[in-house]
Amino acid sequence: MNVSIICIGNRFVAGDEAGLLVFDRLQALPELPAGIAVVEGGLSGLNLLPFLEVGGRVVFVDAVKGFTNVDGVVILDQEEIQTSSDQMHFDHGAGLPYVLTVLPQVCDGELPEEIFLVGVEGACTTQVIEQATTLTIKVATHGLKGLR
Repeated sequence: MNVSIICIGNRFVAGDEAGLLVFDRLQALPELPAGIAVVEGGLSGLNLLPFLEVGGRVVFVDAVKGFTNVDGVVILDQEEIQTSSDQMHFDHGAGLPYVLTVLPQVCDGELPEEIFLVGVEGACTTQVIEQATTLTIKVATHGLKGLR
């Protein structure tokens, strides 16, 4: 199965750098499990669509708000991601729910079999980023088996 980890966010905005801090941590690892591609998605928005047209499993990593009342990590499946925003807008802030809503309408390749989001909420402490990195690898390797 094709597996992609797509880390998104903005390094220069406090509170939005979580995905890219996980990207840096993944890049620093001596080795990832075979067959996992890691993408620095940054602020690419709809430009991420080609990475989603190869089937398989896709794991996004990004900062989130409103899922927990403490600093930590949450895992959302595709349906939870798409229903996480009650406003569907088309500007820069449209976000991942919009990208996933548009995907089936514009996909030129194979739709992903599974899509997940490892969301980092609150402060990006070393401990939280390590937890997010570990969970990202687990979800990329096994999906949600044994995690929920």
